[in-house]
Amino acid sequence: MPRLLIAGCGYVGSAAARLFLHDGWQVTAWSRSGKIHDGNEPPGSLSVRAVNLGDPDDVQRNSFPCDVVVHCASTSGGSADEYRRVYRDGVRNLLAAFPAARVIFTSSTSVYGQRDGSWVDENSPAEAASEKAKILREAEELILRHAGIVLRLGGIHGPGRSFLLQAVLSGRISAGRDRYVNGIHRDDAAAAIHLVITKPPSRNGIFNVVDDTPALRSEIVAFLAKQLRRPLPQPAPRSSPRDDSNKRVSNAKLRALGWVPRYPSYTEGFCQSVLVTPA
Repeated sequence: MPRLLIAGCGYVGSAAARLFLHDGWQVTAWSRSGKIHDGNEPPGSLSVRAVNLGDPDDVQRNSFPCDVVVHCASTSGGSADEYRRVYRDGVRNLLAAFPAARVIFTSSTSVYGQRDGSWVDENSPAEAASEKAKILREAEELILRHAGIVLRLGGIHGPGRSFLLQAVLSGRISAGRDRYVNGIHRDDAAAAIHLVITKPPSRNGIFNVVDDTPALRSEIVAFLAKQLRRPLPQPAPRSSPRDDSNKRVSNAKLRALGWVPRYPSYTEGFCQSVLVTPA
């Protein structure tokens, strides 16, 4: 029975865990609290442990014989120091504690800093100016030097989660120029993790995980407002300055592996999943 560790088993990680458990894998989940916060109770066969990824001793103490490790953690506070602890230090600690395992890291398309609305792929420069994006790149390089796989996820939406949906519901959205949004449904992100592990690519490296249809933020907001019969949200001052990139991210490389998104655009994702009222 293959053994899998999902380090940071939250919104996306728990969806991926279910896919592997269904296939008969032995899955262990780590989270800072020892609980899974995805809105669902974890399956009974999922072993959950409380582990601090930023603490090398804690990671080493909880290590075990493992075939594949997925770093799928996220930050709560979102400060640069928290990014270093969770992403860069977390990756380094996992690589040290699981030297024989294949390691997959879920990164972000925020590492692309292009601002002209152009198409980008995995060969495009990933030189975002923000400190957090630079920390993600440091973590990515650690993974690539150890022959691992980097999955650059777009903005995640799914049941109970959508930043733009919350903006429409609250009536306020951060000010700034219009730009392309590169999104991915949670279940399609989980399917990408499942694919690169169960059907490994001939060459490891970087894969963008986004849907087929980058769309302007204004377009998505207008669509959601219409669906919800709400007025368009009003611009709100930003609490902190941001470097707003503006690009369209290609998923062609991942599609070439056989991955096909269940939700190819934001319209399917919202209409079939996010805006659906549970029975």
